[in-house]
Amino acid sequence: MFLPGALLVLQLSPRFSPFESYQHTGDLNDVFRFPECNKLIRRLFMKIKALQRPGILLGMILFGSSPLLGQPDLTLYTYDSFNSEWGPGPVVFKRFEEKCQCILKVVAPGDSGSMLNRAILEKNNPRADLVLGINNSELDKSFRYGIWESYRSSMMDRVPQELQMDPKNRVTPFDYGYIAFVYDSERVKSPPQSLEDLTASRFRKKIVIENPKISSPGLSMLHWTISVYGEDKYLDYWNRLKPSLLTITDGWSAAYGMFTKGEVPLVLSYVTSPAYHLEYEKTERYRAAVFQEGHYQQVEFAGILKDSQNQERAREFIDFMLSKDFQDAIPLTNWMFPVINYQPLPDSFRIAPKPGRATELDPSLVREKNSQWLKDWTRSMSR
Repeated sequence: MFLPGALLVLQLSPRFSPFESYQHTGDLNDVFRFPECNKLIRRLFMKIKALQRPGILLGMILFGSSPLLGQPDLTLYTYDSFNSEWGPGPVVFKRFEEKCQCILKVVAPGDSGSMLNRAILEKNNPRADLVLGINNSELDKSFRYGIWESYRSSMMDRVPQELQMDPKNRVTPFDYGYIAFVYDSERVKSPPQSLEDLTASRFRKKIVIENPKISSPGLSMLHWTISVYGEDKYLDYWNRLKPSLLTITDGWSAAYGMFTKGEVPLVLSYVTSPAYHLEYEKTERYRAAVFQEGHYQQVEFAGILKDSQNQERAREFIDFMLSKDFQDAIPLTNWMFPVINYQPLPDSFRIAPKPGRATELDPSLVREKNSQWLKDWTRSMSR
C-alpha cells in the first residue's frame, strides 16, 4: 500500500516479495509489468499521463501537491484473503487504478469482522472511503451503527433480486456462496451428510472452524445452526459438536491453512473451495459435503462510508465492482459465485455444488438477537 506524505513509502505486505527476479529488456512497458516494487513508478507515470499539462506537473513537483506525491484518491478496507497474492485484490485493484488513472490505498486488517469493527470505531473520523467484503450475517451490526452512505448503482438492475438485501442501498452485493464443510476424500471415506453427523465420535478432534465473533464464515455457521435447530436447541447442538473440534481459529485463512497442511480432514469453508484445487492442483481430492438440511447462503457486500473524503471516487468503484472487469475475476480468485454472470462459470466449478436448499434467518430476528446469541455461544463454548 502507499502512504501519503512528502515521499511515497512502499509498505510491502507478506504476500509480496521485493526480491522477485526481474530482468529489464529495455522496453519501458516492462516498468508497468513489474509487480509490487515498481508500483511507485507505474503510478507516477499514470499521474503524469493523466495530467498532460507540463506547467501543472512542474508545480506539483515543486510544491508537493498530494496527487503526485502519493496521496491516495481512494482508501479501501477489505479482508486479508481478498487482498492476498492469490485473491482477487491484486487483479481487480490494478484494473480499477488503470481505469480511473488514480491511486488506490488498500488496508486489510484481518477477517471481515475485524475490518467492520475498525470501520465502526472510526465512524466519527473515517480513515477509509469504502469497505469491501462484509456479508449478510454482519449487515445488521453495520446498520445499527449507521456507518454507510446510500448509493444505488445503475448496474444493480442486473443483480438478482434475492441478492439485493438492503432496500435502502446502503450496501451493494458483489458475490455470494454457501457455507459448507470441505473434507479430504483420502482421509474421510464416508463424508458427513448433515450437521448432526459432524458430532459422531469418528470425527473427534478432526474439524476446525472459525470464531463467529470475528469471522464471517464462523458467524454464518452460528446462524446456520440456529436456522436448523432453533433458538432453544442450537446450544445443545454446539455442546455435542465440541468434542469434534480440534480448534477454533480467528479467521478463514488460518483454518483452511490447517486443513491443507493435513492437520485436520474437515474444515468450515464454502461449497466452491474444491473448485480451487481442481483448477490449480488438478485434483478432485477435496470435496464439499452436501447436507440434507440445506446450507447457509453468504452474500458479500461493499459500502461507502458516511462522511468519508472521496465519495465520488467510491461511487465510481461501486460501479466498477459490478462491471465485467471485476465480476469475471471473482470465480477463479475469490472462489465465490459472481452476482452478475457476464460469461459461463469455469469448468472447475462443476464440483462446486449449488445446494438444493438454502437456509436463512429472518433479518429482523438477527437484528434483535445476534448479540445475545454470540454471548450465549461464548459462554457455552468456554465451559
